[in-house]
Amino acid sequence: MTLILNILWLVFGGLAMALGWLIASVLMAVTIVFIPWSPAAFRIARYSLLPFGHEVVAGNEGAVSTLGNIFWFVLAGWWLCLGHLILALGFALTIIGLPFAWAHLKLARLSIAPVGKTIIPMA
Repeated sequence: MTLILNILWLVFGGLAMALGWLIASVLMAVTIVFIPWSPAAFRIARYSLLPFGHEVVAGNEGAVSTLGNIFWFVLAGWWLCLGHLILALGFALTIIGLPFAWAHLKLARLSIAPVGKTIIPMA
C-alpha cells in the first residue's frame, strides 16, 4: 500500500516539494555559513520524496537546535511551509486526497523546525 501511495504522491505534487527541499538544502550549503542546516534539509528532501512508510521523531533538541530552527524558518522554512499548506488545502477538498493532505500537513509542521529531527522507517 505504501508503494502505491508513494507513487501517487510523486505524481501529485510530492516531486515538486522534494525539489523545493533539495533547492533549500543546496542554497544552505552554498552560503557556507549555513552549512549546518543543509543536512537536515537534505534528509527532509528525501523524506518529502517518499513520505509514506516513514515517520519523523524528535532527536536531540537543545538550545542550539532551537536557534538553528529559528534561522531556518526565517531563511527557508516559511516558504516551504506555505507550499505544503497550499497543497494540503487542495488535497483536503477531496476524500481521496485526504492521506496526501495529511502528509503535507506533517511536512508543513516539519518545515517550521527540521533541525534535530530524524526520519525512521515505520515498523
